[in-house]
Amino acid sequence: MPGKSADRAARRARLIELIKLRSFQEGPEFKLASGKTSTFYFNMKPTMLDSEGAYLVASLILDQLEGIDADLIGGLEMGAVPIASSVAAVAFTEGRNLSAFFVRKQAKEHGTQSLVEGLAKGESMSGKKVVVVEDVTTTGGSALKAAEALKAAGADIVRVITIVDRLDGAAEAFAAAGLEFKPLLTLADFRS
Repeated sequence: MPGKSADRAARRARLIELIKLRSFQEGPEFKLASGKTSTFYFNMKPTMLDSEGAYLVASLILDQLEGIDADLIGGLEMGAVPIASSVAAVAFTEGRNLSAFFVRKQAKEHGTQSLVEGLAKGESMSGKKVVVVEDVTTTGGSALKAAEALKAAGADIVRVITIVDRLDGAAEAFAAAGLEFKPLLTLADFRS
């Protein structure tokens, strides 16, 4: 469908513009969550929490999930929360049932003491087809941690999607773990 792919290209180009405007910095060395340092830094929250940014991310993820059977979308707190929430809302407007969840970094010490949040009473991850999302991927550690917890709970990880892959080893780590990995964008999209 040429119209849909042209629209997808326009949305992708606009997301790159928005990230450059709201979330991308270049300069002195920044320490990354992976422990590595880089002169490129992405703080995706200003883009993910912007109404246009949230829509663009969600719609591009849903484009990527066309033909993929998935029940749930989410990942490790905090980066995955706005992504999964946006995707779930936009999916509903498109007639698709794809609910959101998130994995805590550690189980809470009160209430249900759950590691995975977002499931209804009596629901479990057992047998669920799950998409793991993340905002920025360097080595893949956060998404791998979420995937391990989800697999331990009985989920089937059907894909890992990140908004930006820093091209620093994540693809190889996911391949080694047997997980299909698809970034929306890569660092190459921001180096001009």
